[in-house]
Amino acid sequence: MADKPIAQQHHETFEGIRQMDPDGNEFWLARQLAKVLDYSQYRHFLPVIERAKEACLNSGQPVIDHIEDGLTMVDIGSGAKRQVEDFRLSRYACYLIVQNGDPGKPVIANGQTYFA
Repeated sequence: MADKPIAQQHHETFEGIRQMDPDGNEFWLARQLAKVLDYSQYRHFLPVIERAKEACLNSGQPVIDHIEDGLTMVDIGSGAKRQVEDFRLSRYACYLIVQNGDPGKPVIANGQTYFA
């Protein structure tokens, strides 16, 4: 993938973590998106989600329709798994997140194009 243009790499990455529910609705998980958007720790990503929630409210959209609380299973050292808090994000929520993300990251700029 190193010989592909950076924008194409990022678009493929966003597509790679996109999921579909049984009703055919696409969504992304916040923990996966945080990694793709190059946040070193999930806790640094949480304020971006909060700004996206505020932007969603300000646009007149119900937050619950776009940013839904949930749980995700993650691996812990010994191969065991545990549940951690996560968010299920609509395409619109992802758009708001990249609009409110760190503009110094090239992946954020590409995310703005992808989710627009």
